[in-house]
Amino acid sequence: MVTMAEVAEHSGVSSSTVSHVLNGTRYVSDPVRERVEQAVAELGYRRNSAARTLAGGRSHTIGLAISGLTNPYFGPLLHAIEQHVSAAGYVLVLGDTHDEPGMERRVIESLLDRAVDGIIIAPSHGFISHGAGLINAAGTPTVVIDRSVDARHDELTPENSVSTEELTAHLIAHGHRRIAAVAGLPGLASSTERLSGYRRALEHAGIAPDEALIVPGDSNAEAGERVVLDLLAGARPPTALVSLNNAMTIGALRAVRRAGLRVPDDLALVAYDDFEWSDLFEPGLTAVAQNVSRLGTEAVDVLFDRIAGDDRPVERRIIPTELRIRNSCGCADAPL
Repeated sequence: MVTMAEVAEHSGVSSSTVSHVLNGTRYVSDPVRERVEQAVAELGYRRNSAARTLAGGRSHTIGLAISGLTNPYFGPLLHAIEQHVSAAGYVLVLGDTHDEPGMERRVIESLLDRAVDGIIIAPSHGFISHGAGLINAAGTPTVVIDRSVDARHDELTPENSVSTEELTAHLIAHGHRRIAAVAGLPGLASSTERLSGYRRALEHAGIAPDEALIVPGDSNAEAGERVVLDLLAGARPPTALVSLNNAMTIGALRAVRRAGLRVPDDLALVAYDDFEWSDLFEPGLTAVAQNVSRLGTEAVDVLFDRIAGDDRPVERRIIPTELRIRNSCGCADAPL
C-alpha cells in the first residue's frame, strides 16, 4: 500500500505538505498542490479512511459528482438518482464540481476517500487529464452521464445532435434565415454535438452559417444574457435564436425582456432542455426535452451491475429526447 511518505518523496515535499493538500488544512501554492496531486494519481495513493469498510466489504454509499446544482436540469436528475440509490438501500454522497477540473479532482478524491462503492459523474472538459486517472487507479466502478468523454467507463448521454437539428429545422420551416445559436461551454461533447446539429440544419436548408450569430454562452445564465443582448443590439440582429442549454435560455429570456422585445413577435426562441414549468411561460417554450428520469435510473442500474462484478465491455447508451412544440417558435396554435 502506498504511504503518505512515498507521495511526499515522489513530489519532492514534506509529508505535512501532502497532508495539507489532501485535507485542505493550510494554504499550499498551486504548483506544489499540482505536484502532490500528480504524485497521488501516479502512485494510486488512497487514505486509510477506506479501511472503515473492510469489515463489511462495502460502504453502501454511491458518489455523485456533477456541476451546476443551481441549473434546473440537475434537480430532476439528482432526484431520479437519489430515489433509485435509496431504494436499493444505499446513501448518495454529492459533490458539486462547478465544471472546473481542479474542483472536480478534489470532489473525486473526497468521494474515493469516503470509500464509496461506485461513482456517477457528469464530467468537466478536463476530466480525462485531471480526474480520470484517480478513478482508474482506485478501480472504483464509475458511470459517466450527460457528457461523453471517450473514457474507460460506461456512458449514458442524451441524444444531442439530431434533436438540435430538428429544433433548428423547425425555425427554418417558419421562414427564418438569420438564426443565432447560443453555444455551451467549450470542450464538452454535449456542446459540440448540439452545435453540430444546428450547423447541419442550416446546411441542409442551403443557409450559409454566419459565424457572428454563433455566440459563447458558456452554459450559464449570466453569459447567455450578455451575449444575447449583444446580438440584439447589433446592426443585423437575428430573427430567431436557438439556446443550447436551459441555463442559457434563462439568460436569453432576460436579455429579450431587457431589450424591450417580445417572443415570438420580435424574436423566435427555442431551446435544448425543457423546463418542468416551460408550459407556464407566455408564450410556451418550444424545447427539446430530455428523459432525465430514465437517464438517472439507468445510470444507477448500470453502476450497480458493475459493483456486483459485471465485467462485460463498457457501453455508451444514448437516451432519446422529445421535441415539444409550443408557441415561442411562432406556432400560434401550439398547446401552451
